[in-house]
Amino acid sequence: MSKYRPRPQDPAGEDDVVALLTHQHGQIRNLFDEVEAATGADRRDAFHRLVRMLAIHETAEEEVVHPFARRAFGDASEVVAERLEEERQAKEQLKALEDMGPEDPAFLPALLALREAVTRHARAEERYEFAALRRTADPQRLARMATAVRAAEATAPTHPHPGVESGAKNLALGPLAAVVDRTRDALRKANRSDG
Repeated sequence: MSKYRPRPQDPAGEDDVVALLTHQHGQIRNLFDEVEAATGADRRDAFHRLVRMLAIHETAEEEVVHPFARRAFGDASEVVAERLEEERQAKEQLKALEDMGPEDPAFLPALLALREAVTRHARAEERYEFAALRRTADPQRLARMATAVRAAEATAPTHPHPGVESGAKNLALGPLAAVVDRTRDALRKANRSDG
């Protein structure tokens, strides 16, 4: 099987689900850097962007990638179960950080613990799931999955919802949670611009 090469009109290679999600892992690392380096309102804004990115990214993986992995490669059940458990734990940590707020003295140590867990999780996805996707899915399948990930992201919740890690639960509960989350985000943004 030939190594994937991005098409000229798509220099980032993001018409391929593995390239898209790996690129997002990089964006998440950059957002962690931004939150750590910022203070005050800038830290709060960067943290809100991180929360949104993580919530949307994980939902899309749970709806598209993990179910495909379970069906496509034989030894994936345990690998997927491990990733889902990591995602549940990260959602709990992220929710606790959201409840705490960036002003809390315990925020930065908790953020660093979350960063370590998310980094380990991303490495495991890339090493096990994404590598297996590369071996088993043809470029057309990878492109269709990238399209499905983008569609899932467009309607995903923007805040963590621990306990909603399966594709089925996301499809059942995600739309309602997304409406509530996106309304909450709009109100927060409107209140911030009024003040």
